[in-house]
Amino acid sequence: MEGFIGIHPKIKKIDWKENAFFSIFLEDGRIISVPAKKLPSTKFVKGEDRKKYQILSGTMFTWNSCPEVYHIEQVLGKEVDYKYK
Repeated sequence: MEGFIGIHPKIKKIDWKENAFFSIFLEDGRIISVPAKKLPSTKFVKGEDRKKYQILSGTMFTWNSCPEVYHIEQVLGKEVDYKYK
């Protein structure tokens, strides 16, 4: 079986390319494009604040101006497949 079987996703960096989307770069080489509207609290993240993200334990992220802390599971949308045991 091929793919990312048994790999626990770890966040390497985050980058905003457009106002409507940001990208999450994972340590395993995947890049996930995230529509900001799916994570409504990201509307508070503007301008230079977009460069001030924080990665927590490799699996969570937030920005100084964002009231929410997001988990990579929220982005991948497969809680059962990516839930740590």
